[in-house]
Amino acid sequence: MNEPPAITADHHELGKYEIRLKGHLDDRWADWFEGLSITHADNGDTLLTGPVIDQTALHSVLRKVRDLGLPLLSVLHVEADQPHMKINHPPSPKDSNP
Repeated sequence: MNEPPAITADHHELGKYEIRLKGHLDDRWADWFEGLSITHADNGDTLLTGPVIDQTALHSVLRKVRDLGLPLLSVLHVEADQPHMKINHPPSPKDSNP
C-alpha cells in the first residue's frame, strides 16, 4: 500500500506569493486581501503580491478570488529575495500544428 507523503515544516512557513487574475481588481479591495499589494498590469491582469503565512491562509485568499468571480491565471511561490520574473509559457502542441 502506498504511504501518503510526509508533511514537512516547509508546508507551514511564511512565503511570498504572486497571484495573477484576469481583469483589473479595484484598489478598494486591498483591505479585504489583508496585506497583499494590488498591481494592475498593462495587459489587463491584476497581480496580488505579498506574504502568506501558511497554506490555510493561501486557500483563504484563493476563496476570496473565487468569490469575486475573477478568473485565476496563476499562483507563484517566490523567494523573498528574488525579483519578480516574467514566465513565458511555450506554445501548446495544438498551436504548433500547421
